[in-house]
Amino acid sequence: MERLTSHRDFVTVLKRRRKVSDHDIVVHYLVRDDSHSHAQSTVSSNPNTPTAHRVESAGSMDSTLGTPSHRRLGLAVSKSVGNAVTRNKVKRRFRVLARQYEQALPDHCDIVMRAKPSAAHAQFESLDHQVERLFASVCQRAAQDR
Repeated sequence: MERLTSHRDFVTVLKRRRKVSDHDIVVHYLVRDDSHSHAQSTVSSNPNTPTAHRVESAGSMDSTLGTPSHRRLGLAVSKSVGNAVTRNKVKRRFRVLARQYEQALPDHCDIVMRAKPSAAHAQFESLDHQVERLFASVCQRAAQDR
């Protein structure tokens, strides 16, 4: 799963106002319709590099289909969650869980996971169940929207 890094991408996802939430997590999502624009490959300008090493995929590979899935994850953990150490711990947990349940999301999906202040004190197992449910809800709602 790639990272959602630019401010513009975060704002685009958040402005769509599509979200699902649970006790400790809010997941904002956007299913992009640009399967062609992000599927482009970039080639290194170094002519001495073998072609096999120069081509870089723009997205993570979907293991079941062998095609780029282009799911992107952004994290929003505010200072109300805790100090820097606590916020980073929450972000690490979210990244692990998002990677674990990535296949439950539709292709070309942007996700922003926002931590509620209670996420700092939540058990990992609780977050695990919440992410599993939320990602399943995202997939279900995205299918209904199409």
